[in-house]
Amino acid sequence: MKRREIICNYQPYILAPPVASVKLRENSTKNDSTTINHWQDIWLNNIRANKEQMGSFSANGLQNLYGRLRHRPAILAGSGPSLKYNAEKLRDRGGVPLISCLHNFHYFEDLEINADYYVSLDAGPIVVSEVTKSGKMSEEDYWQRTEKRKLVAFIGSDPDLIKKWRGEIYFFNCPIPSQDYMAKVDEIEHYHTFFSTGGNVLGAALYLAKAFLGVSTAVFIGADFCFGYDDKFHSWDDDTYDTSKGYCIKAVDVFGNRVDTWQSYKNFKDWFDWVAINVPGIYINASEGGTMGAYAEGNLAAYKIMDLSDALEMLNMSDRIYRQAMHPDWNGDLRLGKEQDRPEELNSFNYVLF
Repeated sequence: MKRREIICNYQPYILAPPVASVKLRENSTKNDSTTINHWQDIWLNNIRANKEQMGSFSANGLQNLYGRLRHRPAILAGSGPSLKYNAEKLRDRGGVPLISCLHNFHYFEDLEINADYYVSLDAGPIVVSEVTKSGKMSEEDYWQRTEKRKLVAFIGSDPDLIKKWRGEIYFFNCPIPSQDYMAKVDEIEHYHTFFSTGGNVLGAALYLAKAFLGVSTAVFIGADFCFGYDDKFHSWDDDTYDTSKGYCIKAVDVFGNRVDTWQSYKNFKDWFDWVAINVPGIYINASEGGTMGAYAEGNLAAYKIMDLSDALEMLNMSDRIYRQAMHPDWNGDLRLGKEQDRPEELNSFNYVLF
């Protein structure tokens, strides 16, 4: 079912979620022990291999990126199915920085969208295949394109990803609620550049944006945390996820429609809602779908919910008076200004912004 065939008016706002804020936090961490038991040895082996390959995580850390986007807005791109509705608008985003989950790499490269930073949290080998799988180009073409891209990666990332990536790489660590695990990491390298992630890569992207880059306004797209109306997990065909959804629970999206999701993704969504309520910041949900901030009672007011085109219009509003600013003596003669300055319809002679 296509999005436009069902109700697509955003729900009204609610001031608080129908569950306590502390409960949202508890939901996001209740699977920690299961995750640690499954991944601990894999993380440690990956960290050792990446340490041997790179020499030092500290020398390839995030200190050189600290404060680079201070006080600026940024778009944070998840890889949810709503991305297909607005991703093409990212090609001309007016210089607004784009921080994307690595899952989107082939999709954005196919659309000729240049992300400023890609973020990776996954430790399994699937993260390597996802860089190129489902894309329109050859594997070599995609890896060649990484030369001009920046990767921010967990120190426990799959070593093949670090080996294959040809551009800049910056590492972060994650605090894990296991003293035994953390002690073993410190034996490899005492590297305490920590990210709080909520257990998901878009969470890592948010922490990078706010805590390290200094972003003031976070604009989310592709932040669905659910399947699409067509039962797709991504905005592209992916037989890894699309052939069988497995056991799902029901959730409500920003339009008030019922959607399918996994319990783990509902927990991720709860973490983001907890952040929006408790961490100072401006949060805009421009996904145009998905469950971020959505409840049966309405959409959480901690997020400003709007279409991406409206968010870009807001962030780039001064573009509309570019000709007046650059050519204050302009008398309306189009020959006085360069045609490439800005489209003429946005620069009429007597135009005022508001």
